Amino acid sequence: MSVDRTAPGAPAADAPPDAGGAADESVTAGQLVNRVDELLAAHDPATTARLDFLRAQFDAGLAWVHYPVGLGGLGAPRALQTLVNDRLTAAGAPDNDPRRIGIGLGMAAPTILRYGTEEQKRRLLRPLWTGEEVWCQLFSEPGAGSDLAALATRAVFEPGAGASAGDGAVEDDGAEGGSRVDGSDRGGVWLVDGQKVWTSSAHLARWAILLARTDPDVPKHRGISYFICDMTDPGVEVRPLRQMTGEAEFNEVFLTGVRIPDSHRIGPVGEGWRVAQTTLMNERVAIGGGSLPREHGMIGVLARTWRDHPELRTHELHQRLLRLWVEAEAARYAGERLGQQLAVGQPGPEGSAMKLAFARLNQEISGLEVELLGEAGLAYDDWCMRRPELVDFTGREAGYRYLRAKGNSIEGGTSEVLLNIVAERVLGLPPEPRTDKDAAWKDLPR
Repeated sequence: MSVDRTAPGAPAADAPPDAGGAADESVTAGQLVNRVDELLAAHDPATTARLDFLRAQFDAGLAWVHYPVGLGGLGAPRALQTLVNDRLTAAGAPDNDPRRIGIGLGMAAPTILRYGTEEQKRRLLRPLWTGEEVWCQLFSEPGAGSDLAALATRAVFEPGAGASAGDGAVEDDGAEGGSRVDGSDRGGVWLVDGQKVWTSSAHLARWAILLARTDPDVPKHRGISYFICDMTDPGVEVRPLRQMTGEAEFNEVFLTGVRIPDSHRIGPVGEGWRVAQTTLMNERVAIGGGSLPREHGMIGVLARTWRDHPELRTHELHQRLLRLWVEAEAARYAGERLGQQLAVGQPGPEGSAMKLAFARLNQEISGLEVELLGEAGLAYDDWCMRRPELVDFTGREAGYRYLRAKGNSIEGGTSEVLLNIVAERVLGLPPEPRTDKDAAWKDLPR
């Protein structure tokens, strides 16, 4: 999870339409049930290899039903995906391990679908959804976190340089779309140099969504372009960042002379900030806007601890638990509402409010759990250096949850920045004055 954020007062992108365009309301639940049954009959989960089943599910349009036909969907209403998932789960079908590939599913895919070329969509979305290719996000920098538009990673264009495999072009690997992400004849290569930080899954990723400065002579929001970076390029170096949990789920990434074909660019040159808004809005929803059953997640762990250990209870702790339980329920219902909004369009700034609530609740809940457990809450199972594939809040002990939750108010947008976004774009309050909006990036102090 990156900590890159949209600065308040920055130019906001137009609200993007639904990822798949207008939903085809003629696609009925009954038709989807029949399609699921046909998939299961042709590919019995008990005898079909996991990857083969996932590829078949994508090709049947049952991966994300609201996506267009041919790209894993049927152009159906988004709400019908739950019906598909429930029926497949009941039949014992495998899933695509969404926690492991969350950046691809929740951030890269919506952006590629909205702004990518048809060739990029055909080449990238299938292995992204099946989990064959893991994605990461190269946005934040040491000097550009909350003020993401201040990023300094440079991309310099070499016209007519061509794009061979040695220039970062994509080898076919059996995927559709030929030897490049984009099968077009866009020539030229971008030479990229810079440093990114707080990059989740960089040590696992094949691809990255990358923001780089392509024009330093214009205001900072207007000189950025959006690229797909091949993480196997020899100019990409990934180094672990160890956290206070003992793990290194984050990384810093150094880019030295990385050659990115122009066919790997997403959206027009200089319009990377607008493209990135789709990524960032979806990121906040992915972090804080999920729809969960009652007492799922952190509040469920705390409630079970309370019920299992009556000897630890006090009146004061009980009052705090009740308050957090009610607030968690309110957040859960707000998440349901946000899901309904997603069924008819793309996320807006409301996702920032959900992410704010998620961060605060996780930190308060984990703090109460440690306090409730007393000395036992201070125990820690393993401080060994590890590079995990995912974050597991509920599968470890209270001490881990307490430490890891501290990052929730930073990753996906700092709470301070998100409060300003809610104030300006949800409540309609005046933006904070900014003196750098019209100055060229090269003239800004750094």
